[in-house]
Amino acid sequence: MIEWRRLSTGIRPVPDPVATPVIWGGAFLGALVLVVTLNFLGGHGRPMFALIGLSLLAALLGLCARFVAAPGTAALCWLFLNGFAIPPAGRLSWAGDRDTGWLACLLAAAVAGTALARIVNARAGYRRISPLGRRPGPPE
Repeated sequence: MIEWRRLSTGIRPVPDPVATPVIWGGAFLGALVLVVTLNFLGGHGRPMFALIGLSLLAALLGLCARFVAAPGTAALCWLFLNGFAIPPAGRLSWAGDRDTGWLACLLAAAVAGTALARIVNARAGYRRISPLGRRPGPPE
């Protein structure tokens, strides 16, 4: 027998993602703080440390974002990486292969974080709405 439940009332089975402007604000402030901290600790001129840190930041922000926020998050992180983590500080430049790779790495991190969050939330939502936690399968 099928038991019908209303999904629109009460707790939602899957949480809503955070609004895109909030994610971009977090990317702006987080990248600023991260790059300034790394530069203060002697990481200026070593963009690999900044790239790893900014990729982790992008993935962390992706955990609570929509997929449409990923390109903007990656672009904001890249702006701080390119503008302040490599000499000369404060000047944007474009070195074809290097910057393309950096953008791809940051975008992949943001998309991976978002995809991971969607999978985890979907599994948790499925467990919340399935009766008695049972999974569909062959009858015993």
